[in-house]
Amino acid sequence: MRIPNPEAGRGDRPCAEENVPNRFELFLLGDGEKKVTEETDTRIPSTSVFTFNKEDHTLGNMLRARLLQSPHVLFSGYKVPHPLFSKFILRIQTDGTMTPRQALVQACKDLVTDLGLLSREFTKEWELRKMVGEGADGGLNGA
Repeated sequence: MRIPNPEAGRGDRPCAEENVPNRFELFLLGDGEKKVTEETDTRIPSTSVFTFNKEDHTLGNMLRARLLQSPHVLFSGYKVPHPLFSKFILRIQTDGTMTPRQALVQACKDLVTDLGLLSREFTKEWELRKMVGEGADGGLNGA
């Protein structure tokens, strides 16, 4: 779609909406595209750089924080190369007792456990609040 530019007098200018990627491109992998790739950093021992496609700060920050809780991880940091592309790069350095890949897999397992616990606790509290709310109005719900 083009919007006429009355000030320029030289035709049309592109609409800002043309520069925004389609929403499905933010989470669906393309043909032959991998979710995660690993590249070993040869400059620093026990270090790897992982590239996560179709992910953003949400997962990047959770993984970074969880990795730093491990006593075997010396460094963990991530960056998003460009805000319009849903991709982040995670660098992990370990003390050598485990590989960066093993540290990442363990962090993922720990996160799944933590998020399951959070979900169960939230659901339990939600149900308790609903029961307390029903008890306060005698179960009439405003009728």
